[in-house]
Amino acid sequence: MRAVLALVSGLVFGAGLAISGMMDPARVRGFLDVAGAWDPTLGFVMGGALLVMALAWFVQRRMVRPVADDAFALPGTHNLDVRLVGGAALFGIGWGLAGLCPGPAIASLAVHPEPAAIFVAAMVAGMGLFRFLEERR
Repeated sequence: MRAVLALVSGLVFGAGLAISGMMDPARVRGFLDVAGAWDPTLGFVMGGALLVMALAWFVQRRMVRPVADDAFALPGTHNLDVRLVGGAALFGIGWGLAGLCPGPAIASLAVHPEPAAIFVAAMVAGMGLFRFLEERR
C-alpha cells in the first residue's frame, strides 16, 4: 500500500511539474530575471504549493495517525546554522544556474533525457561526495 501511494504521489507531482512548465529551465531562469523578461509563473506555482501545504497541515493536526503508517514522521525545528545556510545558498546558486532542482530534474529525464541526465549525474555525485565527507567527519 505504501509503495502504491508513493508511486501515485510521485506521478501526481511529476504531472504537476510538467503541466506548470517547471521542467523547463528557461521558465525558472525567467522568474529570476527580474530586471529583464520576468516570468511570474514560478511565483504562482510556489503560491499554489503554499496553499496546498497549509491545507495539509490543517488536516494533519486533526488526524490521529497517517493513512499508510503508524505515526507521523514530521521534521523537528532547528536553529539556523552555517551548514543549513550554506546548503541553501548552494542549492539556490545551482538552481539559478541550471534552472532545475531535484524534482523537476528527475521528471525531465522522461521528456528531455540528455540535459537532465547531466544534471542528475552531477546531483548524485554531489550527494555521494556529501555522504563520503560526512562519514569521514
